[in-house]
Amino acid sequence: MPVDRNELEVREDAWLAPCAQRSGATRGRMHEEDPPTWRTQFQRDRDRVIHSRAFRRLEYKTQVFLNGTGDHLRTRLTHTMEVAAISRNIARALGLNEDLAETIALAHDLGHSPFGHRGEQALDRLMRGHGGFDHNRQSMRIVDKLERKYPGFEGLNLSWEVREGLAKHQTAFDVPPGGQSFEHHQPCMEAQIANLADEITYYSHDLDDGLDSGLLDEARLLAEVDVWKAAAEAVQGKFGVLPDESRRYYTIREIIDGQVTDVVETTEDRVRRARVASADEVRAFRNPLVQYSPARRRMNLQLRKYLYRNLYFHPAVAEPNNRATRMLGELFHRYMERPEEMGALAMRRVHEDGLHRAVCDAIASMTDRYCIEEHHRLFGLYVGPFRPAWGGVRP
Repeated sequence: MPVDRNELEVREDAWLAPCAQRSGATRGRMHEEDPPTWRTQFQRDRDRVIHSRAFRRLEYKTQVFLNGTGDHLRTRLTHTMEVAAISRNIARALGLNEDLAETIALAHDLGHSPFGHRGEQALDRLMRGHGGFDHNRQSMRIVDKLERKYPGFEGLNLSWEVREGLAKHQTAFDVPPGGQSFEHHQPCMEAQIANLADEITYYSHDLDDGLDSGLLDEARLLAEVDVWKAAAEAVQGKFGVLPDESRRYYTIREIIDGQVTDVVETTEDRVRRARVASADEVRAFRNPLVQYSPARRRMNLQLRKYLYRNLYFHPAVAEPNNRATRMLGELFHRYMERPEEMGALAMRRVHEDGLHRAVCDAIASMTDRYCIEEHHRLFGLYVGPFRPAWGGVRP
């Protein structure tokens, strides 16, 4: 017998924890629509995110290493997919709404500019005095306004709960418009999970990419990073001596498993102590319930500092990104002087949002590759591909 939305909602009521956000209890959408027949509201949201242009563009946007510098290095899209997978796993373990956690994770980086956080910082400087630029706010702008696929409204018209998760990815005090007024200190549990899964993912997988590139060294990690040492010793105890690739893979897998287990166990204990019995009681709680244990938080802080010193600020990573962001600035000033070169769609936004914001939207939407090609078209100088000092990763 076919399983429709009503049956799916009945199953949620039966299986989800009391503090989970049920799709049948959504606060709705900015623009009213008929409910889906074969999907829940959050499953519809997930599909809209996946089918958006902004989601497809993530394939060619930098995560840490400039896009195109290695076949196996992560892009913003592969990072997003990994965040979504970990979000689902944690949500399932805690009896929470997997579809909602996954959807927030899939949408959380839609607003990223080309060239990663260096590109974001460059756009923020260029937009000083004109509202600045932040990729989290840009994600909301994309889902609420810039995606234009539907005849009845701008944006993707996502549910309030997904937009809550995107707003809360920025700070703990942003509440999206819509819905009813109520006490709101934290987002739902599913949004908290997506936020922490993002951290779990980029710490662990940036380690992987750093080792693949040769910029990080296992011996130094073993000596200086507690979380790596503990995971490496656990892998050796289980498997003995392994080939290099298997050893690294299982060590990083052990780190992720340890992170997820710690979050699940710590969160389960915090939920029990808080005695929250609904999603709105979670929102009214003063502190986030999805957290690491204090010991794991200290280990993560040590890892974070190590990655900044040895990977994110490494000249082989920073210099290509710095060159790319200088190019981004040249494009910005060119469009400010000659906005007609942005194209008809961007020109329509000039009348709606002003020249600065329209230029910012146009550049933020670009992939790394398209930004380089557009610079070449307008200035006649081909500045890519940017080969890294370490030569890239062999396929």
